[in-house]
Amino acid sequence: MKFAFRPKLLDCLQSYNREQLGQDIGAGITVGVLALPLAMAFAIASGCPPTAGIWTAIIAGFIISALGGSKVQIGGPTGAFIPIIYGIVATYGFVNLLGATILAGIFLLAMGLFRLGQLIRFIPISVVIGFTNGIAVVIFLAQIKDFFGLKIDNLPAEFFGRIKALVAAAPTVDLPTLALASASLIFLLFYNRLAQRIAILRRAPGPLAVLLVGTLAAFLFELPVETIGSRFNGIPQELPDFALPPLSIELLGKLISPAFAIALLGAIESLLSARVADGSIDDRHDPNQELVAQGLANIAAPLFGGFAATGAIARTSTNIRAGGRTPIAGMVHALTLLTIVLVAAPLAAYVPLATLSAIVMVVALNMGEWHAFKELKRYSNNYRIILLTTFIFTVIFDLTVAVEFGMVLACLFFILRISDLTRIERVPLEALAAPSSFVGQNGERVAVWQLYGSLFFGAVHKLEELLEPAAGHPEVLILEMHNLIQLDTTGLEGLQTLLHKLQKRNCHLILCSLNTQPASLLRRSGFLAAMEADNVCPTLHDAMRRAEEWLASPAA
Repeated sequence: MKFAFRPKLLDCLQSYNREQLGQDIGAGITVGVLALPLAMAFAIASGCPPTAGIWTAIIAGFIISALGGSKVQIGGPTGAFIPIIYGIVATYGFVNLLGATILAGIFLLAMGLFRLGQLIRFIPISVVIGFTNGIAVVIFLAQIKDFFGLKIDNLPAEFFGRIKALVAAAPTVDLPTLALASASLIFLLFYNRLAQRIAILRRAPGPLAVLLVGTLAAFLFELPVETIGSRFNGIPQELPDFALPPLSIELLGKLISPAFAIALLGAIESLLSARVADGSIDDRHDPNQELVAQGLANIAAPLFGGFAATGAIARTSTNIRAGGRTPIAGMVHALTLLTIVLVAAPLAAYVPLATLSAIVMVVALNMGEWHAFKELKRYSNNYRIILLTTFIFTVIFDLTVAVEFGMVLACLFFILRISDLTRIERVPLEALAAPSSFVGQNGERVAVWQLYGSLFFGAVHKLEELLEPAAGHPEVLILEMHNLIQLDTTGLEGLQTLLHKLQKRNCHLILCSLNTQPASLLRRSGFLAAMEADNVCPTLHDAMRRAEEWLASPAA
């Protein structure tokens, strides 16, 4: 197995010019400004300090762009990670989150090196939509505390515990917080319409605009609302320290499951984002190179206080719309964030948490594919069951359980579907213009059956039809296998059982019209050698002639 480490950046630099550099710088600055409020909001919603989100966007964003397999991918913290990270922080603490992220990065790196990027595409769309909508609901519920200003010391990560805590704290609603959050939410929801009428609004992304307006309103009117400064003591105007999180063998064992959840979601979201981007720029990303970059980014970010990162669909789309066409734009986005932190970090202390909660709520509303629920009636019951089960399990339990259960359901339904497509049909002798010797005084001496589809573990039971009394007791059984496209070892075992039972009945088995894969397995297993000589024929005509020869022999 060979893996060529070749980031997309190297391909882009070969034909790079000054005009594209200007476009990439402009796009990078635009995305960097947009990423600032999102990075802080996602970090706070995940139970982490806002600085963690910013440094995740800077460090992971730079590495993903510089070493990734997509030309325009923008990496950083995303809303999809909020439920997972919040649960890890609540259970193990922030320090151990860093260890889980490094472990997830190792998983992602291994997936890329072993070329498993293509396997992510095997996840059914029903599972993807189910957990995406489920994550959106979880994110929305997690913001209710800061949106209403509820007095809750520790909001549980578990669904029913969270609902119970929110209901119990309902009387503690803070009216100034609710007013500011509601105004921020309404402003964001109608921002695009306002931008069409007001030219100046088109120059600033919605999240940044509401962040500035909300912060200014809270400062000028001296609103008694919680801010980044009051909860986190602001954002340090300095580079983070390098530190390796404490990791022990015992701790690693506990963190494997949450780390796998981070890696799984990171792989899915980054590759989905890259696929969406491909359609916009008429390009094709390298999924394995992308996973390698995602792995390295998630290993590096925690060393500087960051946490899990992946490809961000919204920021990637913004990058494309702003003119970004090479990884340089993503690298500029990271450098823009770094410049803002080093120059204007003290101003972040005035940012109200109510406004950030509104930003995250809008992200949750926009990330969900809610139209899929309306369209369920168009699809099969299997599709509905998989999507709704994955959705419910994501909301009530967690992403890992939901995806695992959704994939199991999808596989079971697929097996049932393929099993239904596998058929074994008897061919009437009159339709074959069979010789008169094929019919005796006690009925038909030769039975011809045609096999269709795949003879695998989910359909092998259909061979039992050939031995039922209703099928008669012929002297020769012909299996025509022209339409049998696949045979597995369980199907092989079923044919071996059939052969042994037919031999006990003194019935001869003839196979004909074998395709390449079934023939190869039958030959390698020794099944064909165990059959009588000349009882494997190239065509049905040859098989009928062989049956006629046997019926005419003295042994018959």
